[in-house]
Amino acid sequence: MGNKRLNEPLQKANAEVQTLRTELANYEKDKQSLLHTRSRLVVLEQQHSKLVDDHRKLEGKYDELHRRKEDLLANYQDSLQDVIERSALQNEVLGKRLDDVQAAVDQKDVQLAAVLQAAHLEPSALEMVTSQLEDMLKTKNRAIKDLHFELAKIATTHQDVIKAYERKAQGSGLPPLDLEVAGLLHTTVHD
Repeated sequence: MGNKRLNEPLQKANAEVQTLRTELANYEKDKQSLLHTRSRLVVLEQQHSKLVDDHRKLEGKYDELHRRKEDLLANYQDSLQDVIERSALQNEVLGKRLDDVQAAVDQKDVQLAAVLQAAHLEPSALEMVTSQLEDMLKTKNRAIKDLHFELAKIATTHQDVIKAYERKAQGSGLPPLDLEVAGLLHTTVHD
C-alpha cells in the first residue's frame, strides 16, 4: 500500500513534468515564432517607410508635372490666341487694302469712260491712252493678285497653326479648345 501511495503522486508528478515539457517545447516554438515575426515586422516597416517616401516623391513629381502641363497649356493657348488675333488683323488689313484698290480701279474706270466720251479723241490718241490704261490696269491687277496671294498665305498659316495646336493638344493628352465656338476658325477673306 505504501507503494500505491507513492505511485499516485509519482504519476501525477510525471504527468505534470510531461505537461511542462510540452509547454516548454511550445514556449520555445512560440519564442522562435515571435523572433521571426519581429524580424519580419522590422523588414515590413522598412519597406512601408520606403514606399511612403516613394509615394511622397511621386506625388511631388505628379504635382510638378501637372503644374507644368497647366503652364504649357496656358502658354500655348495664349500663343495661339496671339497668332489668331494677328492673323485676323492681317486679314482685315489686306482685305481693306484689296477693297481700296478695287474701289480705286472702279473709280478710274468711271473717270476714264467719262474722259474718253468727253474728249472725242482721234483713234490713234485713243489707242495710245487705251494702251497706257491697259498697262496701268495690268499693274493694278498684279498688285491685287499679290494681295490675294498674301491673304491666302495668311489664311493657310492660320489653318496650319490650328492644326498644329490640335496635334500638340492631342499628343499631350490635353483637350483641344473648341476653336469654332470661340470664333477662332473663321478668317476674314475679301474677294
